[in-house]
Amino acid sequence: MSVDSVFRTRSLGVAAVGLPDQYADGKAAKVWQLYIGDTQSRTKEYKSWVVSLLKEHGVRRVLDVACGTGIDSIMLVEEGFNMVSVDASDKMLKYALKARWERRKETAFDQWVIEEANWLTLSEDVQKPGDGFDAVICLGNSFAHLPDFKGDQSDQKLALQNIASMVRPGGILIIDHRNYDYILETGLAPQGKNIYYKSDLTQDISTSVLSVNNKPHMITLDYTIQVPQADVQDLPEVSKFRLSYYPHRLESFKSLLNEAFYGKVEHSVYGDFKAYTPGQTQVPCYFIHVCKKTA
Repeated sequence: MSVDSVFRTRSLGVAAVGLPDQYADGKAAKVWQLYIGDTQSRTKEYKSWVVSLLKEHGVRRVLDVACGTGIDSIMLVEEGFNMVSVDASDKMLKYALKARWERRKETAFDQWVIEEANWLTLSEDVQKPGDGFDAVICLGNSFAHLPDFKGDQSDQKLALQNIASMVRPGGILIIDHRNYDYILETGLAPQGKNIYYKSDLTQDISTSVLSVNNKPHMITLDYTIQVPQADVQDLPEVSKFRLSYYPHRLESFKSLLNEAFYGKVEHSVYGDFKAYTPGQTQVPCYFIHVCKKTA
């Protein structure tokens, strides 16, 4: 019996085979696009941090392995980076494709590569330039969407190895996840505004934890969002959808990343874009890992 048969992990309409596309019914993708807003809705702190980091490492070629609607990729194309953007959800990608089409007369956008790809078959789905990309990004708590239905994290390990293989020697991987340590310990998400985007839409998020063999196996977040009817006519005024995540703890995720790079990595951890010190007073909402491939 699958986990999904006893605990519905997806909005209706989502395929249950392969890499789960939790946005496949289209509704969640549409509401999510409204919620995160356009590229200008990215917080200044986030944009300044990621752009400065990429420039500090001399990055030119970037692979966004969790493109979604394209908001991060658009921001980086505008900043002059050469982008290849992929996602497993065609419903999410259509927003990125639409943005590229609308700005196709701009050289940078005309050269922006957008493809559908699966982390479990990334080396087959993405053509790696030479010895790899200068940087690979996987942000917005995206990696936690990949479940562990086998119970041994083998799919997650394979996905991280595939993602790490796309980074050239000396290049960096930037990947994040929510502070699941805090969520599992308290049952609540850390207090604070979302560090990635500024949204005017009222939201409510309820949290549920599924344990298997007394081990946290999945966290579901049920989103209730007030949708302005002037923006979308075919959505209800109150839109609800469910997204599921694997609750990666900080130390275990660090170990997974070290394994993915075969130990050849310099690893730094940030809490909400600030250097993180274990036990610090301020509880971060997100952990961001920066991994530099050393060989």
